[in-house]
Amino acid sequence: MKNTLSHIIRKCLYCFLLIIIHSCTGDDYDPEKIAEEQKEEPPITPIVETIDGDMGTATFYDKNLVEDHYILVNDAMSNRVYLMDKNADIVYEWPLGDRKIGNDVVLLENGTLLASLQDEDSTEILFGGFGGKIQYIAKNGDILWDYTYSNNEHRLHHDVELLPNGNVLAIAWERMEKVAAVENGSKHDTDLFPESVIEINPNTNEIVWEWHAKNHLIQDFDETKLNFGAVEENPQLINLNYNETDDGNIMHINGIGYDSLNDLIYLSVNFYSEVWVVDHSTSREEASSHSGGNFGRGGDLIYRFGNPTTQNGETSERIFVNNHFPNLFEPSKMLIFTNGGDLGRSTVYELRLPEELTQQTIPDLTFPEILWSFTDSELYSPKVSGAVRLPNGNTLITEGDYGIWEVTDTGKVVWKFSGEGFFWRAYHYSKDDPAIQSLGL
Repeated sequence: MKNTLSHIIRKCLYCFLLIIIHSCTGDDYDPEKIAEEQKEEPPITPIVETIDGDMGTATFYDKNLVEDHYILVNDAMSNRVYLMDKNADIVYEWPLGDRKIGNDVVLLENGTLLASLQDEDSTEILFGGFGGKIQYIAKNGDILWDYTYSNNEHRLHHDVELLPNGNVLAIAWERMEKVAAVENGSKHDTDLFPESVIEINPNTNEIVWEWHAKNHLIQDFDETKLNFGAVEENPQLINLNYNETDDGNIMHINGIGYDSLNDLIYLSVNFYSEVWVVDHSTSREEASSHSGGNFGRGGDLIYRFGNPTTQNGETSERIFVNNHFPNLFEPSKMLIFTNGGDLGRSTVYELRLPEELTQQTIPDLTFPEILWSFTDSELYSPKVSGAVRLPNGNTLITEGDYGIWEVTDTGKVVWKFSGEGFFWRAYHYSKDDPAIQSLGL
């Protein structure tokens, strides 16, 4: 009897369960409807917002992806250096008076500007980007340090770099008179102005280190002159006759970067469409020779990339067509802006540099690994320009004769600024950056 009752109860429970399941799979259960409801909502197209600010027009293409920060703008046309926000409104501007910027100006952690300025008292060596003077400029415009290197024989230009030891690296043209140029194998019937790099101690105004391109030349034009040899077999040396010239400005270095881990200097050489790497660990004497320093090469180039035609190389791909701002933003990583010249389009590259920069990397004409690049049919500036990486992973690009772009790592343009000016570079500063805090904004 007990077993029969138990059997009846179990049977009733089973029937009850079938009723419940049937009711759940009735008209209310629609697998296709549920799947449709579980689909992701279609992406919302961001609203494009355009703002007319103090300095020009800011356009937000996707405001949620834009880095909220300040931008230091160097406007060489208007001779202004200012901080602006993403609405293109001025946050702060330094009173320069009648001083004219010679291109690069950066804001230091103590709120002081390190500025390359034009020496207005000199009328010598006036190629594009000329400077001649370096100053530290306080928030109120006071001059805290003033250094001039400008006369008939040499002139500072374009770019400066603050070293960890407090010294300043600067680029300078130096005159090589026509007689000396011909003796060195030049095919040009004019004075030449090869490049040099000097390191200045601001406390003493002493030049404590220097490098001169004229000490590291090669030519295959005249076997009766100095420096004759096979250009393609000596990539550590600089082909004196690579460029045609009427004014003697044969190299035109326009940017300098410093690798503190390896004590190396990176030079953006516009007229060679290359980056040259020089060993800064050398003494002054070694820097003028072909041996010495951490890499054993003295002042010879320990690495170069961008344009193999400078070494008579035609088989390797040429990447650069003019270039600016060798920005070493992380160890072994560089952002660089290649202007594009006759291509009519500029490109920004992120490069991974070789871990071991030895002379053996040069003969194969190797190029650094391209990690990322960005170009656009509307991105083109034949002069100046550059790129910096932002904390959110976006890249801030200065298009010199237009303004500034912000793009994501997928190449999406999320913000643009356009204004009247000639923009040398734009630098990112977070709102909590010590440099910004020092200004008391």
